[in-house]
Amino acid sequence: MKRSPSDEMILSYNDVVLRRYDLTILSGPFYLNDRVIEFYFSYLPSCYPSQDTLLVPPSIAFWIMKCPVAEALKDFIDPLHLSDKELVIFPVNDNDDVSKAEGGSHWSLLAYYRRANKFVHHDSCRGMNSAPAKQLYRAVVGYMGQSGSASEPGFLEWSDSPQQENGYDCGLYVTAIARVICSWYVNCKNIDLKELWFPDVKKQVTPVAVAEMRGEILTLVKKLMATNQNS
Repeated sequence: MKRSPSDEMILSYNDVVLRRYDLTILSGPFYLNDRVIEFYFSYLPSCYPSQDTLLVPPSIAFWIMKCPVAEALKDFIDPLHLSDKELVIFPVNDNDDVSKAEGGSHWSLLAYYRRANKFVHHDSCRGMNSAPAKQLYRAVVGYMGQSGSASEPGFLEWSDSPQQENGYDCGLYVTAIARVICSWYVNCKNIDLKELWFPDVKKQVTPVAVAEMRGEILTLVKKLMATNQNS
C-alpha cells in the first residue's frame, strides 16, 4: 500500500520520529499528538540538563496507567529508575481505549518532586483529567522509592493552574508547564517546598506565551531538519 505524503518521515531526533503531518499540526490550530509532545520532552533535557530529571514519553505514561498486570508493570517501570530521580514529569491523556493509538481528547501534566514528597497535577481545563491523573498516580506511586519521608507521596490537584482559552491548546500547556518546571528545578537555589514552581508557572504560562510556543516548536523542528540535511 502506498504511503500518504503526510506519513513521510521528516525528522529523527533521539528516539522520536516526526512525520510531515506533525508539521501540519504545529502550523495549527490543532490538538497536539503524542509524537509532538514526545519530541519536545526529548528536547527539553538539552536545555535544562540534569541527571536527576526524567520526562516520561506519552506512550510510556499511558502504558503505566493502563497496564493490567502488576508483574508486567514492574518489568516496564524498573528501567526508568524512578527511585533515582528527584523530578519526574508525566504527560496525562484521557484516552480510555488501549487499542487506539493517539486517542483521547485532552492532555494534562503530572509532576513528581521528591523533596516535597508530592505529585502535582496541572490541568488547563478545570480538572478534566483528574481521574486519569489519579489513575497514573496510583499506578506509579509505589515505584518512586524513598523520599526521606515515612509517608507515601501525596497527590495535589493544583486548582490555580493556567487555563486554556480554546479546545485545542491543552498539549501546548503541557509543554509550556514542563519547560517552566525544568527551568525552575535547574535554576532555583532557594526552593520553597510549599510554593514549588507554582509562581513561575503562573507568571510564565500565559495564553500569549502558550500561543507563541506552537511557533517555537515548529521553528525548532525546521531548524533541526535543516541541520540534518546539511550534515
